[in-house]
Amino acid sequence: MPDQVTDNYPGKSKPMTDEQLKAKAIEQYEKKSNTETKTEVYDFPTEIVELPSKGYPYDPKNNLSKGTIEMKYMTAKEEDILTNQSYIKNGVVLDKLFKALIVSPIEYNDLLVCDKNAIMIAARVLGYGKDYEIKAVNPNTGEQIDHTVDLTQLKERDIDWSLHAKGKNQFEFELPYSKRKVIIKLLTQRDQNKIDAEIKGLEKVKKKAGATTLLKHLIVSIDGETDGSKIRNFVDQHMLAIDSRAVRNFYRSITPDIELKVDIPDGESGDTFRSQVNPGLDFFWPDAEV
Repeated sequence: MPDQVTDNYPGKSKPMTDEQLKAKAIEQYEKKSNTETKTEVYDFPTEIVELPSKGYPYDPKNNLSKGTIEMKYMTAKEEDILTNQSYIKNGVVLDKLFKALIVSPIEYNDLLVCDKNAIMIAARVLGYGKDYEIKAVNPNTGEQIDHTVDLTQLKERDIDWSLHAKGKNQFEFELPYSKRKVIIKLLTQRDQNKIDAEIKGLEKVKKKAGATTLLKHLIVSIDGETDGSKIRNFVDQHMLAIDSRAVRNFYRSITPDIELKVDIPDGESGDTFRSQVNPGLDFFWPDAEV
């Protein structure tokens, strides 16, 4: 006698509950997303780029605290970004480019401004190669010398690493004249966006305040006071030029970065002289007539 057909009959499954259907849908979505992400990321070769900050100032939970990011080689798609007139007009073309080239899962606005030079150099190398032609002026003779810079050989700036602690982006400094104790931070891209917007707003009312605007975003406390309005008032009304300059010099002394100065040989004397590498229009637009 054949088996009676019941809900337990082989080959017949029980209907799924709402929770099971939801879990299945989430699983399929995540599987699809992961597949798409891997395809997008690994379609092109990538390189690991070391950040000048070594990841020290970032929160340990932030991926940037690893001190490296992964970037992909530039393609024609990224060249489209470089020729986007709207991006160029609004001054965001390079940020758009860097975002497109960075593979690592990071929040771009968390990136320290001082780490962006490394990303800029890497983007140029991954797009158009390591050789960059510059024209340098010999300070001794006034002669202009053509020189090819190997961008992969640029060194990191020497700074006082003893002042850096892993996971900490605060640096104490005593103002030389007023003796007030201030704490400053390394600026992030988020801070830079605010500074740029503030300066742009001031320019609309014919006011230039680049130095004080920078200080207002650099300083996070004065003698323990962290109220932003009080810090702004101090910078505007009480900060002496000698103290302002000291803060900016201290900021430079603790800021990791790529050293954009190179030694250039003088063909006649055999000596070398130092010259600044100033990335020009042809840095990312090598075919531009400049």
